[in-house]
Amino acid sequence: MAWLHLLVASAAEIVWAFTLKASDGFTKPLMVAFNVAALLAAVWFLVQAMRTLPLGTAYAVWTGIGVVGAAVLGIVVLGESASPLRLSAIALIVTGVVMLKLAEG
Repeated sequence: MAWLHLLVASAAEIVWAFTLKASDGFTKPLMVAFNVAALLAAVWFLVQAMRTLPLGTAYAVWTGIGVVGAAVLGIVVLGESASPLRLSAIALIVTGVVMLKLAEG
C-alpha cells in the first residue's frame, strides 16, 4: 500500500508543478486553488507512504517521478525542448527511481 500512496503522491506533485506554471505567478485563482489542493494531496500521500518506506527512498522516488512527469508535461503540453541531452537526463532519473524500487523489494 505504501508504494500506491507514493504513486498517488507523485501524481499530485506533477499536478502541483503544472498548476504552479499555469497559475502565471499566482494570478489565476482557479489554478492557484488546484495548486494548493495538489500540494496538500501530495504531502498527505507522501506522509502515508513514509509510514512504511524509508525516508530516502520515499523522498527520492517522489521527487524523481515528479521531475520526470513535470518534464514530460512540459515537453508534450508546453512545447518545451526535447533535446537528446534532456531526454537522456530524464531516462537517468527513471533508471534511478526503478533502482530504488528494486532495492526496497
